[in-house]
Amino acid sequence: MISWIQACQAAIDQIEKRNETFKAAVQGPEGDTQEQELQSEELGLRAPQWVRDKMVTMCMRCREPFNALTRRRHHCRACGYVVCAKCSDYRAELKYDDNRPNRVCFHCYTFLTGNVLPEDKRRGILEKGSATGSEESLMCSFLQLVGDKWGKSGPRGWCVIPRDDPLVLYVYAAPQDMRAHTSVPLLGYQVTAGTQADPRVFQLQQSGQLYTFKAETEELRDRWVKAMEQAASGWSPRGPNDGDLSD
Repeated sequence: MISWIQACQAAIDQIEKRNETFKAAVQGPEGDTQEQELQSEELGLRAPQWVRDKMVTMCMRCREPFNALTRRRHHCRACGYVVCAKCSDYRAELKYDDNRPNRVCFHCYTFLTGNVLPEDKRRGILEKGSATGSEESLMCSFLQLVGDKWGKSGPRGWCVIPRDDPLVLYVYAAPQDMRAHTSVPLLGYQVTAGTQADPRVFQLQQSGQLYTFKAETEELRDRWVKAMEQAASGWSPRGPNDGDLSD
């Protein structure tokens, strides 16, 4: 009985700690909460002051806790909040960045574009089953995830550009997973291939976002680069056999 009470109290203490962390993160230097409504007229007009990563332990939109693999920290380029990939998987043009598309949270996306997202899309943007075969994907294979963006361990991920969603890269922990841990809208990204250190490396870069991958062979790297360049330009397949680049 005592251990059950202690466990409940520990859970309550953890929730309160997270809430206090969240409150501290959104407070200004004088303790005033910086609600988005108070600064909404400035969204996109000037660069926001980013909330420091270390100030938050959970997404400042959905309140889900961050972790090293499945829920990593990102910044909304409009409001500066620290948010997860699911809550910031949107692009909006920001005037302070010469109207270039930038990663924004869904709150800022709605305000800046006027597009209202259905609630189920907000919840399920990463809940897309992995396309394991060439019939379901334009490109799919394992890739080494390189650099601090993916964590220092450099895990291997099952990477997919689905045929029914050809402008987005989904990264899964395994081919049979029903939920991706990361999705990257490829439209507008610059793709570069090869380095002096390792020709199998290629990168995606846009507005301060940098994703680095390493293929098992240079031939596989070339196919990924081609697929990503097509997606970045807005190309979509017209038929079931158009643009098949997968293994």
